[in-house]
Amino acid sequence: MKSKKTPWPTEKAMTQVYENKLWGTNGTAFYSGEGSHDSGLVQPYIQAIQTFLNSFDHKLNVCDLGCGDFNVGKNLVDFTNQYIGVDIVPTLIKHNQSVFKLDGLKFVCLDLAKDTLPSSDCLLVRQVLQHLSNNEISAFIPKLYNYKYVLLTEHIPNHDFVPNKDIISGQGIRIKKKSGVDLLVSPFNYKPKKSHRLLSLPLEGNKGKIETWLYEN
Repeated sequence: MKSKKTPWPTEKAMTQVYENKLWGTNGTAFYSGEGSHDSGLVQPYIQAIQTFLNSFDHKLNVCDLGCGDFNVGKNLVDFTNQYIGVDIVPTLIKHNQSVFKLDGLKFVCLDLAKDTLPSSDCLLVRQVLQHLSNNEISAFIPKLYNYKYVLLTEHIPNHDFVPNKDIISGQGIRIKKKSGVDLLVSPFNYKPKKSHRLLSLPLEGNKGKIETWLYEN
């Protein structure tokens, strides 16, 4: 009989990902993997978010949950009034604070499931929830309603799939279970006032696709 895995606290699991280079390395202290560095994935996302942010008469305040090594976020700061980068890994946040010195930018270390999140107009959550258990996502859902705009990016299968199969929080994602996160259905049942698919990027080798949705509350 297979023994049941005991989950680590998410902070420890994600800290190990960076310490042991489980997402690879580019010779730097912290590396958030190809999803944050592959130009074919990153550049279309940056352009789509920049276009969205530029569509307002006044610059928005933005909170970036799971900001990672900030290879993506650094391209968005100038399009905002205030940009808050949030991650659960303390050493990563300290690193970002020492490296990225931009007007209107700050970093804070928080657990999106447990902690009170910063106030902002817009929330960016890019390929974060796919690493979290259903319990943690469920704890996070009520907090979404505090933001006018939510830009959610997830790695999902190409084909029809059973959404929201549970996993242990950490390096892996639901794609291994032929599943993906869909906040609009059970057990999460998020109910935004509007939703719009902003971007869909297919991956090579039938490895699924990366989709970004804009939700308005």
